Amino acid sequence: MRIHSARGPVAVGLALCLGALTACGSGSSGDQAAGAERAAPPEASGEAAAPGATSPGKEPAAPTGSLRGKTIAIDPGHNGGNDNAPSAINKQVDVGNGRKECDTTGTQTASGYTEHAFTWDVSKRLRKLLQAQGAKVVMTRKNDTGVGPCVTERAATGNKAHADAAISIHGDGAARSGHGFHIIEPLPVPAGGNTKIVEPSARLGEAVRDAYHSGTGIPYSTYLGKKAIDKRDDLGGLNLSTVPKIFIECGNMQNPGDAAKLSDASFRQRAAVALDQGITAFLSGR
Repeated sequence: MRIHSARGPVAVGLALCLGALTACGSGSSGDQAAGAERAAPPEASGEAAAPGATSPGKEPAAPTGSLRGKTIAIDPGHNGGNDNAPSAINKQVDVGNGRKECDTTGTQTASGYTEHAFTWDVSKRLRKLLQAQGAKVVMTRKNDTGVGPCVTERAATGNKAHADAAISIHGDGAARSGHGFHIIEPLPVPAGGNTKIVEPSARLGEAVRDAYHSGTGIPYSTYLGKKAIDKRDDLGGLNLSTVPKIFIECGNMQNPGDAAKLSDASFRQRAAVALDQGITAFLSGR
């Protein structure tokens, strides 16, 4: 989630090399994407695979607790058309404590597996699991071929649905040497209206962190956050949220080991199950 504007493939690569920490956006509902299930290219792993992370035939079971009556907002980061729409996604929007780009292009692995494809795939898997428990699920984008929406609209999707929990799914674009995952929780931004959701968002973040770590075997981030928790006030998707919301950087797509996992469909299923378990734990008060 490191790229900050649409500047084409070459510029994306240059921006990643800068390693600048930037904000990202989110996504909307439906299931119309052609090519949503993209084949992910294999990556050369630079570290040992996480215990059981991609073991065939050993995917963990989804939780059995019912989520009937609950609403969850899922925000798949970025979108497939962002690269070709620089004027649209670079448009400045109010994020509560300043102005930032409407959306961003995202990152990708060395083999070209894009963050927007990863987040869309995991989000669809997570939606299916949550719906199986009776939850109502809203998504911030309809497919993986569109543009945006802006971070303001992504936050508004969960707000309008009065979601009980909201999660924005990303893959990071940090320096190649860093690996692991981390959760981003909101800091209070009174002008954005998120003050009341800071504490429940922290509880959601811890529940998802614990479930994701246990369910995927990916370690805590080695390069950012304290025990995989980072708190920020520069992300419009968090600043403008009036419902409990977090971001998760599921791994560093620039790190060969993390990239190999995130590019693996069986790992993405494990990731979705773990996120389902974390959200369920939060909503059930466990």
